[in-house]
Amino acid sequence: MKKILFLMITAVFIFSGLTAGPAMAADTVKIGLMCPITGAWASEGQDMKQIVELLAGQVNDQGGLLGKKVEIVVGDDGGDPRTAALAAQRLATQDVVAVIGTYGSSVTEASQNIYAATNTIQIANGSTAVRLTEKGLKYFFRTCPRDDEQGRVAVKTIMEKGFKNIAILHDNTTYAKGLADEAHGLLKKEAVNIVFFDAITPGEQDYTTILTKLKSKNPDGVFFTGYYPEAGMMLRQKKEMGWDVPFIGGDATNNPDLVNIAGKESAAGFMFLSPPVPQDLPSKEAAEFLAAYREKYGTTPGSIWAVLAGDGFRVIAKAIAATGSTKNDKIADYLHNDLEAYPGLTGTISFNDKGDRVGDVYRVYKVDEAGKFVLQN
Repeated sequence: MKKILFLMITAVFIFSGLTAGPAMAADTVKIGLMCPITGAWASEGQDMKQIVELLAGQVNDQGGLLGKKVEIVVGDDGGDPRTAALAAQRLATQDVVAVIGTYGSSVTEASQNIYAATNTIQIANGSTAVRLTEKGLKYFFRTCPRDDEQGRVAVKTIMEKGFKNIAILHDNTTYAKGLADEAHGLLKKEAVNIVFFDAITPGEQDYTTILTKLKSKNPDGVFFTGYYPEAGMMLRQKKEMGWDVPFIGGDATNNPDLVNIAGKESAAGFMFLSPPVPQDLPSKEAAEFLAAYREKYGTTPGSIWAVLAGDGFRVIAKAIAATGSTKNDKIADYLHNDLEAYPGLTGTISFNDKGDRVGDVYRVYKVDEAGKFVLQN
């Protein structure tokens, strides 16, 4: 009899242990953030983390969501597709309502199928490759624009500059190669002569060989579609070579570290395409956010991509509050069908059937002599 009683008590404790996890998990609304805390893009990831945690703190100060505190669960993708896949696997098993992130199309792509298999909502913030939203993934969204829009703005800028002979340089990542191909196709229709089309290897410290090869083609300008660490290195090294050809960058060059890497003198005159940088955001919501960010961290966000992660958090919070639910289908349906001109930090936000953000957000910037990013249009 004592043995039977002991077994019954043991079973109760085991059952309690098994059920304690979900009960405790229900005490908070968990929202995941996948970002590059380490690696070459760590400055982006650090800003993403600070912004999302700031916004979550503001929501919690106002009572949270559905009467519960918001908890941000961070996964470091290291800016690497293999690391991102592991981070996504971990986040998808941590009872998160949705995942915000990440920066880099190839990194996001490595996580898409993992989140899709678990019906986890994902809202990317710095992943502009066209094909990411051409897969029919119900739970995938992005607050950033697409590369086909960026390609059109790039070609318009090149044509306005009167460049007749263009070199296009990418780095073979999903984002950079896609944008390079998009621009190449559009420029051919404009009868612009493409004198060079090739890739660099990201992460290297010396690009003088390919810069020398580029110089021999005598382009009027170079369109580089890769990321800011490599852009900064090439700007510095072409200056050291005495080559003053204009460089135009894609939106992944929009980061203050580009100037730190290149040096102000080498970066001056560099142009890039981007959604408005943080200081040029016009809305009341943006002004209030930037003031709160400066008060908490003593500075402003480094780039727009991290702010777009903040918009990912805001639309998720809005969907949870509006539907009164954390169920993925209700949130996804709301984002697809009911979110209309939501006042985001970077402008109004709506999503189409593919999960793409609706609207034209690209602008042209130029680096001035002081290393500041100056809006051109």
